Amino acid sequence: MDNIKAKLTVKSKSSKREMNGKIISMFCTTIIVVLVISLIGFIASKGIAIFVVDKVNIFDFLTHSVWSADKTDSQGRPLLGALPMIVGSFGVTFLATIIATPFAVAAAIFMTEISPKLGNKVLQPVIELLVGIPSVVYGFIGVSVVVPLVRKMFGGSGFGILAGTFVLFVMILPTITSMSIDALKAVPRHYREAALAVGATRWQTISRVVLKAGAPGLFTAVVFGMARAFGEALAVQMVIGNAMLLPQNLISPASTLTSVLTMNMGNTVMGTTSNNALWSLALLLLLMSLLFNSLVKFIAKKGTL
Repeated sequence: MDNIKAKLTVKSKSSKREMNGKIISMFCTTIIVVLVISLIGFIASKGIAIFVVDKVNIFDFLTHSVWSADKTDSQGRPLLGALPMIVGSFGVTFLATIIATPFAVAAAIFMTEISPKLGNKVLQPVIELLVGIPSVVYGFIGVSVVVPLVRKMFGGSGFGILAGTFVLFVMILPTITSMSIDALKAVPRHYREAALAVGATRWQTISRVVLKAGAPGLFTAVVFGMARAFGEALAVQMVIGNAMLLPQNLISPASTLTSVLTMNMGNTVMGTTSNNALWSLALLLLLMSLLFNSLVKFIAKKGTL
């Protein structure tokens, strides 16, 4: 009887601890959900003010290239066209991703398939070092090295989308590389063994088996790299030129959504037209982040089918 009572006491204590753990976990999860919903709701309420209060047309906001809250059109609405910032953000993001992806995938293949020991000894510390460098350091290097180099090779002032692309290329390279390594390591070993057993060479195994099997993870890595590049502010702001004009070419000064926000948010008064316009840019950034997350989930879902 004593043993039975002792066992029941232990079970009751463990069940209480389990219940307390569930309550704490649910409480923390609820706080996170509430914070996310509150954040989205706050930015959305501020971001739509420019369309509700100041009567700016959404189509004009996305397609016009004049950004001046002090000027108005024939109907008395402020001239606020975010097209130059949208083009600048997507320009540096896509170009940096296009350049970084081949390097990142090649480094991942080398570290997982060709020479894992050498890759872990040499490339892994380099990747970790690149991740740990602050954005302002990248921006300072961009101003000191990249901008003069672009000016010397291509002309112009050196500030523009091309300089921002080179800086972002280095910044997103470790992100895409690290996730690509994880994607290739997740490919089952028997896939490689089966390909080699039927007479495939190592490169045929890598290109036709490993890369195809790891394609969903590789695409996810690319999307994460794009999200990282799209949301970068300080480093790009230092090298892109910060001209709120529609860029004519890759070496003309331009601006991005994040650079305009970081430059002007502290110089506007809450509730004014200029401030509401900046909140609309923040809402646009939030929507793009949600789009990138949706793409990641879609790719992951397709990869499991």
